[in-house]
Amino acid sequence: MTRSSTLHRLRGFGAAAACLCVTSFAAAQAWPSKPIKLVVSYPPGGTVDAVARVIAPRLSERLRQPVVVDNRAGAGGAIGGDAVAKSPADGYTLLLDASNHAQNPALRSKMPFDTLRDLVPVSLLVKVPNVLVVTPSTPYRSVKDVLAQAKAKPGEINFASSGNGSAQHLAGELFQAMGGVRMTHVAYKGGGPALTDVMAGQVPVFFASLASSLPYIRGEKLRAIAVTGKTRSPVLPQLPTVAESGLPGYEAYEWNAILAPRGTPAPVVERLATELAAIVQEPEVKSRLEAMGAEVLGSGPAELERFRRAEIEKWTKLAKDNRISLD
Repeated sequence: MTRSSTLHRLRGFGAAAACLCVTSFAAAQAWPSKPIKLVVSYPPGGTVDAVARVIAPRLSERLRQPVVVDNRAGAGGAIGGDAVAKSPADGYTLLLDASNHAQNPALRSKMPFDTLRDLVPVSLLVKVPNVLVVTPSTPYRSVKDVLAQAKAKPGEINFASSGNGSAQHLAGELFQAMGGVRMTHVAYKGGGPALTDVMAGQVPVFFASLASSLPYIRGEKLRAIAVTGKTRSPVLPQLPTVAESGLPGYEAYEWNAILAPRGTPAPVVERLATELAAIVQEPEVKSRLEAMGAEVLGSGPAELERFRRAEIEKWTKLAKDNRISLD
């Protein structure tokens, strides 16, 4: 091949690449021109769905297109995640996921998609701590009480969760690992049934969702012992953290983030992140989210990427060290 023909081909490739970039940029500039589907990887009525119902109307107003919430529950969020991962990367299908986004890869050896490869980060919206609650008739009034009993009688204390591999389950597993104790996990099909049995005294301990348990704590149907976040919760400021109550360094959150299929144009991702960051800081929206016990964030893509990688590493280590698996 002659030098002149080589240069000709290189110019051709360069022109083609430039054309593709211009086309992609133009498409991003025109976005959005039709309704957007927000896939929620959990059923209606839960905390994740509640966050979606707060965010979606405001995102619709700011983008001037309908944002339709589509609940795709199952497999701890993996079904919804898979649906989005395999959707066109055009900015019209988004995922609102929770902490299982990072916990599923730690617990399942066979995922239907590659979490880090197939879903790109957009924005970390909120972090919500769990709250360690007990049946009011129990003698447990502090983290140290629970740890002391669990050490004295290994396996005797039952703790509830909303299901195997749930954020509540792993909060309990982390508690045991860091406390050097053994309790017995009782998995329920959802947080509602677990709360009912804990209030009735069927299972004494639960690392409950703060949002769903708050009314029962205030109504004294549950005794709250500690929150699982790094700092105290503004909705229960008198309640200490697990870390300050005997397990330094303990930290476990439920969290909600927006993600998109791999290949979604960068300008679309940046636009979404900017809009979402503004939405969660709007006084009315922020107030509603904080009433659920949420720490309002509205991060950018880079911050979410760092956060989810750290979460995957954390829960993978816990699962490996303690032989926790959903396979």
